[in-house]
Amino acid sequence: MGILLAILVLSFLIIIHELGHFLVAKAFKVKVNEFSLFMGPKLFSFQKGETTYSLRLIPLGGYVKMEGEEEESDDERAYNKKPVGVRSAIIAAGPIMNILIALIFAFILMAQTGYNTTQVKTVLPGSVAEQKGIKVGDTLEKYNGKTVFLPADLEIFAYPLKNESVDLQFERNGETHNITLTPNREQDGYMLGFTPKDYQSFDGVDSTLVAQVTDNSPAEEAGLKKGDRIIKINGMEINTRRDISKLVDELGKEEITITVDREGKVQELKPVKPVARKTAEWKAIGLEFEYSKGGFINTLKASVDYSISTSRSIYYSIGWLITQIVPMSELSGPVGITTLISDVVQDTPSIKETVYSLLSISAMISINLGLVNLIPFPALDGSKLLLLLIEKIRRKPLNPEKEAMITMVGFVLLIALMIYVTFNDILRRI
Repeated sequence: MGILLAILVLSFLIIIHELGHFLVAKAFKVKVNEFSLFMGPKLFSFQKGETTYSLRLIPLGGYVKMEGEEEESDDERAYNKKPVGVRSAIIAAGPIMNILIALIFAFILMAQTGYNTTQVKTVLPGSVAEQKGIKVGDTLEKYNGKTVFLPADLEIFAYPLKNESVDLQFERNGETHNITLTPNREQDGYMLGFTPKDYQSFDGVDSTLVAQVTDNSPAEEAGLKKGDRIIKINGMEINTRRDISKLVDELGKEEITITVDREGKVQELKPVKPVARKTAEWKAIGLEFEYSKGGFINTLKASVDYSISTSRSIYYSIGWLITQIVPMSELSGPVGITTLISDVVQDTPSIKETVYSLLSISAMISINLGLVNLIPFPALDGSKLLLLLIEKIRRKPLNPEKEAMITMVGFVLLIALMIYVTFNDILRRI
């Protein structure tokens, strides 16, 4: 069931992307010869008007084949006969559609579940935030000059940092304040390796209920399972996720014993040692943020903030891959994405939460699909837009043979990259 839903999600996002190209091409009266979902040998097709609609074998991508797109055509409605501005709009429409559908998904999800804000809910006692005078109710606006849209942005900004100090800008009662502090990133932090059902809260009723166990983690070694409720650690009672975090951090490298309620029976699991983790930047600074819900305008703003934040993190990640801050082995392809969606679906206990999870992950993948396609790499939409810009500057198109060669080289490189990431995905799954 999970795999089927994953394939449907990916297929839907690809259709949305190609539909963007298709609809804008039709709007500008460009002749569309074929609208294809997926690549490779044709499974079946049907003709409607001047356009052939087809489904192909390999579930990778898809395309809209326009008259005069890959070869010169004398047809007045051919793609090559249209002005540069029209052709650019057609090419950009695919990625833009993916970004728009992600925004819609995010809005629907946040309208139902709420959204993160950058307003300070708690200043942790003894933290550098407390020492610098940050107060409950302050709104964090910037981190090292970069706008903070979501608390998760802090982790993205801090990822390549070690012991560096940071500049924070926050708003209090309409006034802007600027401070410099050094987050306590060196404090010991440890984890067991599981995701609670209520992962948004540290104090929620279900923040001790296990929704997912991380592979090769201490939690998995101990025998923790989905559906377990953690009730004791080393004999000490647990009521919230905050209790778990506090106890695990205090015990550090010591061996601990987890006691769980499993289907109404109390069980003591195998003793294990927690593993060290990098301290979250919000904790290193000493802040927790408000979670809010309600209001059309606020929800729309939160959806836009989410889209901008996610978009920015994608480009940061691409930069880290290029500079090898993140190894290439971390890349995922269709197999990895399908597995991720399938795992998320299987780990949700109800239909409603399955829908929420699908909306969340679909929004993230759709933004990825849209933005990656805008990269000016041969065979991607971004490359086509760059060539159109060059044509506009030169006031004449590139040689069709040279353009076809550039596209072919890019396509071969993309296929090679796809094979590499698929191989990585399979190895990770094994």
